[in-house]
Amino acid sequence: MFKPTPNPPEADPASPRTKSKAKKHDEATNRALDYYLLPKPEKSEDTSQPGQLFTVAKNADNESLLANLSETLAAADAMVSNLAFDLEGPRRHILLGIQQLIELSSLLANRVLDNVDPR
Repeated sequence: MFKPTPNPPEADPASPRTKSKAKKHDEATNRALDYYLLPKPEKSEDTSQPGQLFTVAKNADNESLLANLSETLAAADAMVSNLAFDLEGPRRHILLGIQQLIELSSLLANRVLDNVDPR
């Protein structure tokens, strides 16, 4: 069978100059992807420990902290109360006890909040 075109050359047609440009392009691409997909953590004193998921801002004032505590306790109280009235027997008594502890904690938080910012 006759072949109209010759076989491709055995040697790589890319010149060393083309290879270096492609390598530089690949390196630049990798740097750009790493910058966006693998950001380096900021070095500061506010960074958390590896196992620590949540932190409280160090510059938060006491009134804001206490207000958030009070709202969190109110939300927990509502959830436990709602769940307690769906149960019967000892489980209900346990949840009502937890609700009472939450309510007492909420009263203490509100008293501290009143001491910080009397109205």
